[in-house]
Amino acid sequence: MADINIDKKKCKGCCLCVSCCPRGNIEMSDEPNEAGAYYACIIDEKECTGCAICCQMCPDVAIEIEE
Repeated sequence: MADINIDKKKCKGCCLCVSCCPRGNIEMSDEPNEAGAYYACIIDEKECTGCAICCQMCPDVAIEIEE
């Protein structure tokens, strides 16, 4: 299990992380952030393997993973 942090202020809602997560463990929020973007959220932190594909794909560097 990895500790994943998504900075909702940095996220612009591009959905790249949602489409690249091999476990389908990321979804978009129901409410927008301060900038008006629907930001990424982890569905179940226990299911995150820490592969960091989402971090690599995020153009806004809004996702960090610590093992």
